[in-house]
Order: sequence, then C-alpha cells, then structure tokens
Amino acid sequence: MTLGTLPRRVRVHEVGPRDGLQNESAVVPVEVKAELVRRLVAAGLDTVEVTSFVHPRWVPQLADAGELFPLVSDLPARLPVLVPNERGLDRALELGAREVAVFASVTESFARANLNRTVEESLAMFAPVVARANAAGVPVRGYLSMCFGDPWEGAVPPARVAEVAGKLAELGCGELSLGDTIGVATPGQVVDVLGALDAAGLAADRLAVHFHDTYGQALANTLTALQHGVTTVDASAGGLGGCPFAGSATGNLATEDLLWMLDGLGVETGVDLDALVATSRWLAGRLGRPSPSRTVTALTASAGEEPPDSHEET
Repeated sequence: MTLGTLPRRVRVHEVGPRDGLQNESAVVPVEVKAELVRRLVAAGLDTVEVTSFVHPRWVPQLADAGELFPLVSDLPARLPVLVPNERGLDRALELGAREVAVFASVTESFARANLNRTVEESLAMFAPVVARANAAGVPVRGYLSMCFGDPWEGAVPPARVAEVAGKLAELGCGELSLGDTIGVATPGQVVDVLGALDAAGLAADRLAVHFHDTYGQALANTLTALQHGVTTVDASAGGLGGCPFAGSATGNLATEDLLWMLDGLGVETGVDLDALVATSRWLAGRLGRPSPSRTVTALTASAGEEPPDSHEET
C-alpha cells in the first residue's frame, strides 16, 4: 500500500563503507572494503559513500582511503568521500573524486569534541574547501551532526539547526544531511526541525536525513521526514555504524530495514533487497558477528540459514 503524502521514489545514500565501518575496532582489510563497495553498487545502490580523507590519527579505520578509492573509482555510481579540510580535499581531487562532503556540528560541545574548534571556526575551515570543490565542478554535501540532541547540551533548538544549515548552504553546499547523531530524535522533533529549515528558505528537496537507531525510532523518524517532502535517506548496510567522537551513538538505520518499509509502501528505490541482504551477511562473516539489521536477521531465519561467522568464505 502507499500513503498519499509519500514520494514516488527515494534515493538511498549508502554510508556503510564510511560511517558504518569507521567505528570498527579491528582494522578491516582494504580488499574487503573494496569488495563491499562493489557489492553495494551491484545491488542497485547508486550513491555509496566510500571513505573519508581524515588524518589516520583521528579515525584509524579509514587510514587506507588513498588506497581504497582507486580500487572502486570506476564503478557506475556516485561515490562521494568525506573531506575534513583542504588537505583532505587535495587528496580526494588528486584521486579523481567527483563528489565530496564536509561534516559540521550544530552544537559547540560536539564541534569541540569532533573538530577541536568552535562551530564558527569549523565553518571558516570549510569555506575554502567548499569554494574550491565547487570551482572544480565537484558537488559538496554538508553534514550537520547533533540536529536533535547532544550528549553534553541536551535538546537542540530547531532554530539553531536552521542557523547552521543556512550557513553551510551559503558556503555552497548543495545538499544538507540532518544527522541524529546519538539517535534521540522522535517524529515530532523531525517535524519541528524540517519546519524551521523550511521557514529559513531551505526546502526539503535539498535535504537528506541521517538517523541512528539508539531508541528504535529511526524508521518512524524517516517515515515522518518522507511525509514532509524529504526524498534522500542515509542508511548503512547491515545497520553498522557509530561515531568515534560520541560514545552514545549506536548503529545507523539499516539499509535493509529501510528497504523493507519502502517496498511495503510502494516507494521505489531501485535497490535489490535480496542482493543487499546477501551482502550484509557476507560482511557479517568478515566482521565475525551477525548483522544488527532486523530485516537481515528475519530473512536469514526465514530462509533456514545459519547466521554467518568469521570463517565464512569470501
């Protein structure tokens, strides 16, 4: 069935290879990461965020960005990468990246924890990054973290989200992704934040939503956002993820859980759910533990298969 207020089609922005794996304690081999990206694209995902050109000291799991990106750069999909500063942009452009993203905080506490800067200082750091990328014809996505709640500051006023989002838009970010970094949002808050952004002149057609499932609200929040005009949803294959700078952040919305809901609502995505489930089972085997995705777990059980273990063959 469909709900009249839903979009006909949703674009899934797959963040598993970057946001999903960045918090893994054991380093995942670059060959496994490359194979993951290939499988995700083969499953029909047309946007797969590959990695981040961040200093290895901050996120050791992504230290292989320069080695990984050339292994997948010829795939027929959008392959954005995160760039924290001009040096990261230089590295990305040298390797032929065609889309990049910057990562800003709405709150001062998380800006300090994540970037060791105030919000204004971080925006000033991003300004030349965004300008240079746009000048090179490379679109820039702007991530906004802590849009609904902050572990140090508590609830975040929607007006504050709109303020920082507006500044990123002024810098030249074409798409803005609203992050519920610690997973505390509820549907009413989603409505309030989207309303504040709309009142500030930031229409839903340039927004994406990025929900974590800490309190089991990610799907409800996503559905609410879709009913209010958003058509791009960030998700992570298998429900992997977390944030190394926010200890209360748990897994991202699982791409398979999102697809199960959207398929049931008649909303198109172009993604093969069975192929994606197979990919998450394969990755679970590489990581040595079952996928957190409820849909992966349910479809695995209904097929009479055993959960993967670390000895499953590639």
